[in-house]
Amino acid sequence: MSKYSCEQKLEAVLNVTDKHMSVQSVAKNLGTCKEHVRRWVKRYEMFGAEGLLKKSGTYTGKFKQDVIEFMHQKHLSMSETAVMFGIPQDSTVGKWERIYYEEGPQALYIDNRGRKKEMSSKKSKTPKLTKETEEDLIAEVQRLRMENAYLKKLNALVQEREKSRKKTK
Repeated sequence: MSKYSCEQKLEAVLNVTDKHMSVQSVAKNLGTCKEHVRRWVKRYEMFGAEGLLKKSGTYTGKFKQDVIEFMHQKHLSMSETAVMFGIPQDSTVGKWERIYYEEGPQALYIDNRGRKKEMSSKKSKTPKLTKETEEDLIAEVQRLRMENAYLKKLNALVQEREKSRKKTK
């Protein structure tokens, strides 16, 4: 849900357009930034009170491409373009523009919504070992375990000898 109701937005717009209050003072009274109020005024001037309603939905790839190409042909800013086409956030137009230039116009037709697939769904990348290699690895693990146990025992004996030397001094 929007932070500001349609009535609050309309009141703010009417304060700017009819009562000739400054955008800054209206924004300060409402507790928002000047850019929000400016955007509401532009939408009101373009579409009337319906321009202030929250719109949501998905856009087709063709629509996205047309928006970006129109923006560049007419040399409009992202916010002006968003107002012209009734897109709620001008950052949406910015994302489309980035995709258009980095990945090409066809990338706008790909729907990338939703969560990404989990990594666990990928197949295991561990290679299959031959029986001989597996036996060699098991033997090496056993040898390393015995060596580790021997070194631990040797370390314990050395520490015990050091203790007994300190006690006799």
